[in-house]
Amino acid sequence: MKATPKRLAVLCLLAESGCYMGPDDVWGLMKSRFARVGLPTVYRILDELARGGMISTILHPNRQLYYYYCTNEEHHHHFVCVSCRRVDDIDFCALSDIGKEASRRIKGEVLSHTFQVSGVCAACVKTGRGGVVAGSAQ
Repeated sequence: MKATPKRLAVLCLLAESGCYMGPDDVWGLMKSRFARVGLPTVYRILDELARGGMISTILHPNRQLYYYYCTNEEHHHHFVCVSCRRVDDIDFCALSDIGKEASRRIKGEVLSHTFQVSGVCAACVKTGRGGVVAGSAQ
């Protein structure tokens, strides 16, 4: 994938944020860096980066996709705080055994799996922000 200025800017925004962001969030920040950038362009860039494995997708309980820059290259899953948008790695994967069993039963090959835990992190519970859902309809 070619390293264009807009793709690099999206990666930098996600890396600097330290949390997941929606396309509208990214677009709002991109407009200050690029005079001419449309929301469809931001959606396309996010999709390309996700398909290229450079960023992770986060499926929010509000059924919208968000994006996160994850530096962990090992196989892992994520805990997603729906209040503050924090994302933590979960290094344990019980799904590998499920994949092996599925492959055995279908006599085929499982190519990938997705698993995400959504909840409220300890900091949000402590501060009473457990009921606030970041990224919900505003």
